Amino acid sequence: MTHSSCPSAAAEPPPIAPRRPQGATVGPDGWARPELAGRALPWFFILFWSSGYPMGKLGLAHAAPLSLLSLRFGLAALILLAITGFSRAPWPRSARAWLHLGVVGLLIQVLHFAGVYQAMRWGLPSGVAALLIGLMPLLTAVGGHLWLAERIRPRQAWGLALGLAGVGLVVLAKPIGQQGAGGGGTAELAYGMGLLGLAGLVLGTLYQKRFCAGMDLRSGSAIQMTVAALAMLGLAGAVEGGVQVEWRSEQLWWVLLWLAGVNSIGAFSLMFSMVRRGSASRVAVLFFLIPAMSTLMGWVLLGEALPALALFGLAVSAAAVFFSARTQA
Repeated sequence: MTHSSCPSAAAEPPPIAPRRPQGATVGPDGWARPELAGRALPWFFILFWSSGYPMGKLGLAHAAPLSLLSLRFGLAALILLAITGFSRAPWPRSARAWLHLGVVGLLIQVLHFAGVYQAMRWGLPSGVAALLIGLMPLLTAVGGHLWLAERIRPRQAWGLALGLAGVGLVVLAKPIGQQGAGGGGTAELAYGMGLLGLAGLVLGTLYQKRFCAGMDLRSGSAIQMTVAALAMLGLAGAVEGGVQVEWRSEQLWWVLLWLAGVNSIGAFSLMFSMVRRGSASRVAVLFFLIPAMSTLMGWVLLGEALPALALFGLAVSAAAVFFSARTQA
């Protein structure tokens, strides 16, 4: 007889592979874990991002726009540099990578926020500012089609047209005219600066996707924020005659801590993290909540109220973004 006294290894039943639920990852032990964190990230992103508009307008009561931004970016840069150092995050190895990160910082941080803050300084309600920026997913899809050869869906084209119609309704409602444009600006200039801020965000997002997708989140953000802080400080000196701030205002410092920690670090880290995780479509779908949430926060914190036609236009644009982005979810 040639049978072994020990049972054959081939006779053992194969191990049962753990079932992998949809939307879950498999850990080192082979068991599936739901991506609860990944599902929660977009909601925290919407909350953090939306709060930046009313909080920024609160800060503008105690500082000039470029001065407030130079302090915001400077504080955020110091925090990010400390995080990068303590965590020993890798720095970019080539000068070209540093240059690309600097360009993103100038577009997303400097051009975007300088336009939005100046617009709010000239009377643009925080909810309307959020509405303009809320068109970013649609315009980014168009820019990706033109620059990155990405396919644009028919629903996205219809959504862009509907979103622009919603913005037109808000402009016709003249929410700035009721409150008055402050700081020497006009309603037209306020809208123009808001659109300039939108252009900076769209171009910066496309540039980030094209040239900086593989950056380390810690060191890359630190570089972007440092470049933005230095550039904004120079602009504040040239345009505003130096840093114009009410240093003794306690509210200003609370606002700065929120803007630097929650918005500049928290919101943008979540956005870049979601892009790298491949969940950018979820951001686009939920982006339609930003104008509505910012409007609610502006009403609570600032007492801002929009005319009925402006609220209708806001709803139309929000529906447009949701309608077009839903096809990507």
